[in-house]
Amino acid sequence: MKVLAHLTLLSLALWGAAAMAHAEELPLTFGGGHETDPRDHGRPVALVAGGLGVTPEVFREAFSGVTPSRNGPPSGAQARKNKEALLKVLGPHGITNERLDEVSDYYRYRRERGEMWPTKPAKGHAIVENGQIKQIVITEGGSGYSTPPTVTVTGLKSTKLTAELSFGKDLKKNGAISAVKAAPATGS
Repeated sequence: MKVLAHLTLLSLALWGAAAMAHAEELPLTFGGGHETDPRDHGRPVALVAGGLGVTPEVFREAFSGVTPSRNGPPSGAQARKNKEALLKVLGPHGITNERLDEVSDYYRYRRERGEMWPTKPAKGHAIVENGQIKQIVITEGGSGYSTPPTVTVTGLKSTKLTAELSFGKDLKKNGAISAVKAAPATGS
């Protein structure tokens, strides 16, 4: 009886190993995801708003009271006036001057100089069996994505995937990939 039980377990183990041999882990490739909305004139509003804990609409409303400097840094008086306009809208949301400065400085960059705000690439893989994605695993969500990046699976270029982002006050995790899902198949 013990021999039969061991043979049965051995058969199941070998069958399971054979089934798993057809599954493979293929890396995900993430591209882009650092675009800004044209109405924001290059500001990564989704990231700044997420870091402050408000919606992009609230931040845009706050920024609508700001008069940007055209030639270099603003004068002291203009900087104070701009800060007042921002905090008039953001203050009721619990945002302090210190937090506004911290988040603004973190995402400050000059694209014309080839600069980018802080980013960390996402990492993940798809478990593929017989050419079909069985599971998508995000091993590192990355950070600094202002828009959903394109996502492809090595070897499965025709499979359409969509990335979902999460925004939050932890700047090292703000703009992270929270999920990648296969896009719904379109009917023929």
